[in-house]
Amino acid sequence: MADDYLVRIGKLIRDARQHRGWTQTQLAEALATSQSAVNRIERGNQNISLEMIARIGEALDSEIVSLGYAGPMHLRVVGRRRLSGSIDVKTSKNACVALLCATLLNKGRTVLRRVARIEEVFRLLEVLNSIGVRTRWINDGVDLEIVPPAKLDMESIDAEAAIRTRSIIMFLGPLLHRLDRFRLPYAGGCDLGTRTIEPHMIALRRFGLDITATEGLYHAQVERAVSPDRPIVLTERGDTVTENALLAAARHDGVTVIRNASSNYMVQDLCFFLEALGVRVDGVGTTTLTVHGVPEIDVDVDYSPSEDPVEAMSLLAAAVVTESELTIRRVPIEFLEIELAVLEEMGLDHDRSAEYPADNGRTRLVDLTVRPSKLEAPIDKIHPMPFPGLNIDNVPFFAAIAATAQGQTLIHDWVYDNRAIYLTDLNRLGGRLQLLDPHRVLVEGPTRWRAAEMMCPPALRPAVVVLLAMMAAEGTSVLRNVYVINRGYEDLAERLNSIGAQIEIFRDI
Repeated sequence: MADDYLVRIGKLIRDARQHRGWTQTQLAEALATSQSAVNRIERGNQNISLEMIARIGEALDSEIVSLGYAGPMHLRVVGRRRLSGSIDVKTSKNACVALLCATLLNKGRTVLRRVARIEEVFRLLEVLNSIGVRTRWINDGVDLEIVPPAKLDMESIDAEAAIRTRSIIMFLGPLLHRLDRFRLPYAGGCDLGTRTIEPHMIALRRFGLDITATEGLYHAQVERAVSPDRPIVLTERGDTVTENALLAAARHDGVTVIRNASSNYMVQDLCFFLEALGVRVDGVGTTTLTVHGVPEIDVDVDYSPSEDPVEAMSLLAAAVVTESELTIRRVPIEFLEIELAVLEEMGLDHDRSAEYPADNGRTRLVDLTVRPSKLEAPIDKIHPMPFPGLNIDNVPFFAAIAATAQGQTLIHDWVYDNRAIYLTDLNRLGGRLQLLDPHRVLVEGPTRWRAAEMMCPPALRPAVVVLLAMMAAEGTSVLRNVYVINRGYEDLAERLNSIGAQIEIFRDI
């Protein structure tokens, strides 16, 4: 059997296992084999008989043999359908991946509630499983249990899964407390241009971490005698940079001050989780964090990450571009207030409920009802700023919203090298967007959207923006190869269908 067929079959088995909500260990137990054997099968590194394929299919309740090659997933969208009813916001993708990395700090059992079942999480779970961490979905696949081993097996790390997520960079902070030397594959993720890890290194060197990069690997070495002797000043107020510094400080035996820290939603969720682990963090929600580290963490902890403000913005944008009345429940309002203020100035008709607490007891939620509105282009440009400014990941949704408004809107996406370029894909659907430079795009509205067939942009938020425009377009559109959307959204097509959209998932035969 050719190697490429082994890889294809392995991916089919992995997808079927994840759909069932099983870990590699659970499948191994059902087959009376080892977790490492299942890992090799899923990576296409082991010959596999038809009998074994049949046994796996029976265990997973999936006819793997009959499925053939699982090609890329595509979406067929019938547009001009009004949305209605209500929909709940899922838990934060960015918080969940940070918390998964943070579980490496803890020797005890961690349970994370209502974890987003998305590709980014699946890739991280594959990496964790490959180095010996036991994970399993519990409570009908809603919650996730994580139990680390006494010793991590870094030599067996799943490099293929690791390079498909940028979140792997957040392994550095926890691992420097567990290992004197280790290797990590280069971080991947969305194609958003050059993204240096130097800000991470500036912070982590203060804890004795030294890294050299060769042949697709970060080679890490830790000098135990080195520790922060003054406040750490981050050279960029980035979310993952702040999270990495927090993860390193959590088990540093002493007090670490982190300045120019991000105070964004995922950083706050990580701080709340660290507090549940027994790590005191002062200044949560500000740009100066003071971490009272503890050298050993061995507790059983149960934590509920909060809802995702970017998904909330996605659903709000869906209602606006389809001219629908929709109630979006469990919106983390603290992280959407600037966006709503801008939309109010543009003429958005909406109501919000009284505030109530998220399951973490700290984040403020509201229910938001959006109604069809005649929007006018904003006077000022749309541009991101660190929290509490307009969220960087919400900027692309304003391209679709501005395209429905009367007048010209300037969008300045100064953070990423080329994300603004992907927004011009809306022109294929009838949009009038002029790229002024790699960071600025001028949007002319209103737009008469039209159907088209096109490839999915390689960046998460622009990809969803294209999908929303297809939902507003007259006729049937096709969006091909939507893996990037599955990286950040759980069952997005099915959930949009539940409120009135008509989106069909299909694969090439």
